[in-house]
Amino acid sequence: MNGKNKRLVVVSNRLPLAVFREEGQWQVRKSAGGLVTALQPIIKEHHGLWIGWPGCGDEAPCRQMLDDFSAREGFDLEGVPLTEEEVEKFYWGFSNESLWPLFHDLLGYCRFDIEHWRSYVKVNRHFAEVVSRVTRPDDFIWVQDYQLTLVGRSLRHLGLAQNLGFFLHIPFPSLDLFWRLPWKDDILQGLLAYDLIGFQTSRDWRNFVHCVTTLIPGAEVIQRRRHTTLIRIGERQITAGHFPISIDYREFNALAQSPEVVAEAASLRARYGQQRLVLGLDRLDYTKGVPERFLAFERLLEKYPELQQRIILLQVVVPSRTLIPDYRNLKGMVEQMAGRINGRFAVPGWTPIQYYFRSLNQTQLLAHYRCADIALVTPLRDGMNLVSKEYCSSRPDQDGVLILSEFAGAAEQLGANSLVVNPYDVDGTADAISYAFQMDAEEKKHRMLRLRISISRNNVHRWVRNFIGEMKNS
Repeated sequence: MNGKNKRLVVVSNRLPLAVFREEGQWQVRKSAGGLVTALQPIIKEHHGLWIGWPGCGDEAPCRQMLDDFSAREGFDLEGVPLTEEEVEKFYWGFSNESLWPLFHDLLGYCRFDIEHWRSYVKVNRHFAEVVSRVTRPDDFIWVQDYQLTLVGRSLRHLGLAQNLGFFLHIPFPSLDLFWRLPWKDDILQGLLAYDLIGFQTSRDWRNFVHCVTTLIPGAEVIQRRRHTTLIRIGERQITAGHFPISIDYREFNALAQSPEVVAEAASLRARYGQQRLVLGLDRLDYTKGVPERFLAFERLLEKYPELQQRIILLQVVVPSRTLIPDYRNLKGMVEQMAGRINGRFAVPGWTPIQYYFRSLNQTQLLAHYRCADIALVTPLRDGMNLVSKEYCSSRPDQDGVLILSEFAGAAEQLGANSLVVNPYDVDGTADAISYAFQMDAEEKKHRMLRLRISISRNNVHRWVRNFIGEMKNS
């Protein structure tokens, strides 16, 4: 970012930490997840400000805890306290039972509730009030993701005239799907209050432009460029484009070679001996396709019996949103499937699916990436999927094969050197695993080298530069 006085202000649903009470004491824990992974290095580099919910309400002594965290991490934090009712209706309700499944093409999981919608509007207005109070006129204000689509509109009502940017980390649905949302016009009008709206893929970008020109009276496209579209509505002009998010390649590549990771990887590798490891690593979420992945692995063992006792699916599911009934049901289904498949194929000394419901620290995560002969990244729908990029960036040995769902946003960038599959096609996915198992060293090295070059060039710093550069021109 250029300009001595320019400050990057990131606004997201959650801060990169959580404040919580444990055994009567208030504690702070750093957060994980794709958004934090992507943005924290950038905001730290520019000594910026991050605004979001700290995981608690007014009852917690947040200010001192946030200041202590800021001093350690090198950027400022501003909390937006939320009540339990607001978290229930705004976050668990509208954001994750309406927008999340709808935007991931999974209409059957959607629940549309007027009270949840009203809470969503109220919380977005509350975020805007905090942003208005703590920012300066020359700040770059960059609002993140589906929970905060209406913040820009509220900021305009509060009198902010500066350019506002918004980035959607999840997919944007087709017109046919988006049309089902009872408050579709409100969401679109909210998004159109921003000057620059960014999407992960060209498909998401096209879907948005199609929805705007179909549903918003008077909206017209006045200029199409390679990565952006200029839309005019009355006297306003809005830019929409696709800016695929990435990771800090250099950091992952360096950490993967640290003595701690090398030792942890050697220990993990020794546990499984000569058996090839297929890694699945996902949050607990019905969009990630874990049941379909288990069916594909079962089909692999049926179709290619010579691979039995020679290959293991190491599936790590990271706990997430366990308060939502659909997620609890998914956890039970996945555990039952793993038990059934293991009961069918396991023999002494070999259990085909090693299933873990747990979080991994950074050293463990990188060790899993270094050990995995094959990464099986097969979401049913995903905005980008940074696991695919983290895996490749953590392979300085240029070994390993990436199997990638065609419905992950990452397939647009990484598909040419991955094995691309349809996760609903269990036979096709089984065939891809078999091909990866048999792939010779030269082909693996060639593919992985090209994947790593692509990610190193299109890293998180370039993502920010491209977005901020476009916002200056909007």
